[in-house]
Amino acid sequence: MATLLIIFAKEPTPGQVKTRLAPHLTAEAAARLYESFLADILEEMGRLTGLSLALAYSPARARGFFTNLAPAGVSLWPQEGADLGERMARAFDRGFGAGFGPVLLRGSDTPDLPGAVVLEAAAALSAGRDQVALGPALDGGYYLVGLTAPRPELFRELAWSGPAVLQDTLERARRLALTLHLLPARGGIDSFNDLTAFLERGHPASTPGWRSDRLARELLVQRQANPEAADLATSHQGDNHID
Repeated sequence: MATLLIIFAKEPTPGQVKTRLAPHLTAEAAARLYESFLADILEEMGRLTGLSLALAYSPARARGFFTNLAPAGVSLWPQEGADLGERMARAFDRGFGAGFGPVLLRGSDTPDLPGAVVLEAAAALSAGRDQVALGPALDGGYYLVGLTAPRPELFRELAWSGPAVLQDTLERARRLALTLHLLPARGGIDSFNDLTAFLERGHPASTPGWRSDRLARELLVQRQANPEAADLATSHQGDNHID
């Protein structure tokens, strides 16, 4: 069977995405930056051979936006479910129901995630060595999860906004006797400190994350030139960590 990669994404609406970047970026700037994350991710993932791509988007009314954003051949699905765990479980069900396997799911907070990391997860699951692949995020969540078969019980009743999502998932996998492949730990971009760390890594043109790197630097220069334009919206902690 063919391997499917599902990208979880939100419509880049000002005030609805990357709110923890305030007051360093305005709501409009943060939304533009998140849209560049999506563009970088779709470009990098589109280069990978042996993978089919799907984009699970939110909210459901945003199909038109993602139809214009996604390249031809990328399947578009609305996210469905009451919480992050249910949305992920249903996305996996849809992927396996369409005849794919293994199925991988990644978030959109890691625009510079190398394609090689995704291929490592796909290879480990395709070889039959492991049943679950997880990419640990530095904030205690994970940026990627892959499965060889539907495992809705892996995502039920977890505290998705807390710092122990990864550890709780590892414990759940252990109790379910699932073999697991761990990918390298990586940081996503939620806070301004995360963005600073992202920029410190550096992203030359045509490498993963280059658009986001370039735009972030431009937006920060504009912010320094116009400090009165700061967005003073209060920050909040969102699901940890896949969008």
